[in-house]
Amino acid sequence: MSNPQTFYKYQGTGNDFILIDDRNQSFECNNAQLIRQLCDRKFGIGADGLILLRPSDEADFRMVYFNADGNESSMCGNGGRCIAYFSNMLGYSGPETTFIAIDGLHKATISGDIVALLMQDAGPLEIGDGHCVINTGSPHYVIQKPDLEDIDIIQEARKVRYSKRFEKEGINVNFLEEKEGELYVRTYERGVENETLSCGTGMVAATLYADALGMGSKTGGYRVNSIGGSVEVSFESKGTFYENIWLKGPVGFVFKGEINV
Repeated sequence: MSNPQTFYKYQGTGNDFILIDDRNQSFECNNAQLIRQLCDRKFGIGADGLILLRPSDEADFRMVYFNADGNESSMCGNGGRCIAYFSNMLGYSGPETTFIAIDGLHKATISGDIVALLMQDAGPLEIGDGHCVINTGSPHYVIQKPDLEDIDIIQEARKVRYSKRFEKEGINVNFLEEKEGELYVRTYERGVENETLSCGTGMVAATLYADALGMGSKTGGYRVNSIGGSVEVSFESKGTFYENIWLKGPVGFVFKGEINV
């Protein structure tokens, strides 16, 4: 017998998520097949990932994030911004909130539809020939690339994603370009195994690499553009380590519904 499940759909610069108020902790979080079905864009609700809002003794709430492949994953920046907005909408937390994610404690502030999220400290920045590797809550490989709109991102990203070094654990692959002082990023996400319209931890990773290369115009923060929209990234650099990293941008409510599970 199917049970009705209330859900909410939110997006942060085009990175879209199914959000579920799971304060009673009744959702079958170990059912990867169910999560895959809900995230499927043809047979389910459709999303880049699914996020549960659960209670926490350490903060206002706990964020539990699953990729579209049904597996619990590392930190999602845009998802973190969305769940902070969601919790505030429910009246569960205020315009300034704290929550626990898989990588630890986060702070967020909400003003209208703009949500700023404090990320974990990141580093070291491992710089190679035309690329870097860094973990910004999720692991990212950033490639400096001109003419982003012309690249075959699936083909190019999978060369890295399924390379010997990264095949087992997977890595997100980002392509970075600078135009007129602004940064432009396209991202292939592991777990989704496709390009997403935006990736919060990826835009942070790309910005840190751009800063190390002296790219972009930094006036209180970098403006970073993706297919799905723009965010601001600010931080304090300590050599190849980075502190006080903020990811700030819009969040949008898409719709609310009920689905039999």
